[in-house]
Amino acid sequence: MQSAGAPLQPFDARGALKDAAQVAAIVVLLTIALVGFHTQDTSSGPPLEFRFDDVLAAAVLAFAGRLCIVALRAHRPVPVLVASLVFAVGLTGILALGIDEALLPFESTVLNGTIALAAWILGARAAWLMWHAASETSAEAREARMDRLGALVQKWAWWAGPLLLGLAVALPFLPWTDRRLLDIATLVVTYVMLGWGLNIVVGLAGLLDLGYVAFYAVGAYSYALLALHFDLGFWICLPFAGFMAAFAGILLGFPVLRLRGDYLAIVTLGFGEIIRIILLNWYQFTKGPDGLSGIPRPTFFGLPMVREAPDGGATFHSFFGLEYAPVDRIIFLYYLALALALLTNLFTLRIRKLPVGRAWEALREDEIACRSLGVHPRNTKLTAFAIGAMFGGFGGSFFATRQGFISPESFTFLESAIILAIVVLGGMGSQIGIVLAALLLIGLPEVFRDLNQYRMLAFGIAMVAIMTWRPRGLLAHREPTVRLAARKAAPP
Repeated sequence: MQSAGAPLQPFDARGALKDAAQVAAIVVLLTIALVGFHTQDTSSGPPLEFRFDDVLAAAVLAFAGRLCIVALRAHRPVPVLVASLVFAVGLTGILALGIDEALLPFESTVLNGTIALAAWILGARAAWLMWHAASETSAEAREARMDRLGALVQKWAWWAGPLLLGLAVALPFLPWTDRRLLDIATLVVTYVMLGWGLNIVVGLAGLLDLGYVAFYAVGAYSYALLALHFDLGFWICLPFAGFMAAFAGILLGFPVLRLRGDYLAIVTLGFGEIIRIILLNWYQFTKGPDGLSGIPRPTFFGLPMVREAPDGGATFHSFFGLEYAPVDRIIFLYYLALALALLTNLFTLRIRKLPVGRAWEALREDEIACRSLGVHPRNTKLTAFAIGAMFGGFGGSFFATRQGFISPESFTFLESAIILAIVVLGGMGSQIGIVLAALLLIGLPEVFRDLNQYRMLAFGIAMVAIMTWRPRGLLAHREPTVRLAARKAAPP
């Protein structure tokens, strides 16, 4: 960005149009297969519906949006402000008054509303640039300002944490909470726990792991097999599932001790695929693609959350004299996921202050310096892989008991990518950042499920926009675990 008072450079209109046209062409290539063709199950009419008008609308909007962004970067906010406000006011008016739906770019009301919101945001950005044109700062200054904001958020997190915890505890009893919101909250809390577990490996130790879903799968199948074949309860199987996942982490850690960066990522990716293929082909043990069904549900200290116990014993409701309600089992699963996530967070916060936690952070910064100071890289990496994998196993066992059915299709590379995206987007090493990232990446796509086929496209666009704006993550500030006090000067 230019400094304050610097003369504006001539606007390269030809380059801007070329850039916008390239973006529009990319959007056409991406949407022509996703949106342009739609299969429909109907006895009358063609089974294939062509929707090239939606492709054209997406290309035109991408062209105009990219042109506005280029103009903002060239310090030309006035035309952007005028164009975005005219479009936003017009589209919002059509949606609010229902004047003529033929003027809308898409059929989906949610998608049109999202586009109108994006236009308002673009206009607000242009107005902000006009207002603060005299005090425009450099990219480095903005990054430093965002880093200070991250430090402030993490500082206030110690005070806001109890309030957020109280809100999470009271969520099932709030008047607007329904079954769907509870399911979404349970899913978000599960991914928060997985993100905190992977944060030990990636954020603290600095080891890029693309196969974290393997430990997730080991924990799920360990619990399911122990519960089905040995008739063990959830609370007995949970530590065994964590132990088996930690053992898998040690098995992965030994071959990759000398690898770093991209090479480590490739090996961990291969390890995740090896586990999935073993689960898929070892039919006698894992039932292969058929999966494992009938996985027992967790109990409240031996009291099942059902209407009537199979053996005629006491249930949770009969023991406490409550009226049976199916939603109570959903609430119990939510609190169980919340307890496991809080355990993961407490363990991570405590262990990073211990010598092994400081060794992880030192290994992340400079492995050669660690060797010179006597820190053993092999043992340090193995502990990071094992402990991170253990919490992945805990998450897998909860996933198995919540679903009641697991199969290898539930543990694909996409799961590893989503968990890693939560860690990177939140800011590697940031606990509160992972919570915010999980809300963005898991909660919002579930809330906006009405977007149908546009949901994942909107998810990808949001990911690109956030990582372009904050490439180091939302809260990338790293607070040192140990500070060395300045030595006082000796008196003369």
